[in-house]
Amino acid sequence: PFQLTTSQETAIAEISGDMASPEKMIRLLQGDVGSGKTVVALMAMAQAAENGFQSALMAPTEVLARQHFAALEPVARTAGMRLAILTGREKGKERQPILDGLANGSIHAVVGTHALFQEAVAYHRLGLAVVDEQHRFGVHQRLALSSKGEAADLLVMTATPIPRTLVLTAFGDMDVSKLTGKPAGRQPIKTVSLPFERMEEVIERIGAALIDGKKAYWICPLVEESEKVDLKAATEMADTLQQEVFPEFKLGLLHGKLKGDAKDRVMKAFAAGELDLLVSTTVVEVGIDVPNATVMVVEHAERFGLSQLH
Repeated sequence: PFQLTTSQETAIAEISGDMASPEKMIRLLQGDVGSGKTVVALMAMAQAAENGFQSALMAPTEVLARQHFAALEPVARTAGMRLAILTGREKGKERQPILDGLANGSIHAVVGTHALFQEAVAYHRLGLAVVDEQHRFGVHQRLALSSKGEAADLLVMTATPIPRTLVLTAFGDMDVSKLTGKPAGRQPIKTVSLPFERMEEVIERIGAALIDGKKAYWICPLVEESEKVDLKAATEMADTLQQEVFPEFKLGLLHGKLKGDAKDRVMKAFAAGELDLLVSTTVVEVGIDVPNATVMVVEHAERFGLSQLH
């Protein structure tokens, strides 16, 4: 339903050329959140399917894998591609048909977490491995996935801005495609740094956005390398905000101690607009897509690294 940007078309052409060549593709696709990397990946997966090969797209978290699946599956189905999802949560009865479909080739592409390269998972003919948020995986994990096929092509994607010098050092073996344009209608992002003394202003700003029907994130840091402290900080903040600051709005809380399905429930409620403000630790960090969330507060930003902040 939308027009591809010029840089998306260029990236698709570069990837297509790599996949058609006899050498194994190792390409990094770099583009900001919302620049349309997933569509580029889908085009590559479609090219693999047309040539009788399977693809696997690996995401670092289950929440993100499910988001990719929800976005890609309807498009893939319309094009006649069968797309499946495989994470740690698919067990027993629902897992077996997926494993069978990957082994006999009736599933063209699969989206999932690191469950995709466990020993029990066999592919009929894996030709393309796509790795999302590449900095979250080690070299061994990338290799483990691409070694499931015969010299499968490898496309890694990241939304983290990587300086050119680092690209050459860390990814010297990779060609790089960049998505520089944003899809039509995107507005510039405003970033402001404020001291804690001006917290009142922050609360006013968030309050105004919520009254306006917008959604917001409130990110709490890892205070120390301890999940207990981390959890306490986020839980206390959520309680304070709900009871004292925004009693009229619905708040959600997301942290690493929640079980998978509980995390999904909170994320789904936020994406569906049932929650107004999501208080979270860094578990929310990668690629979650909630277009209506237009403001984010990051407490103690100095405790985060560049890729986390991004």
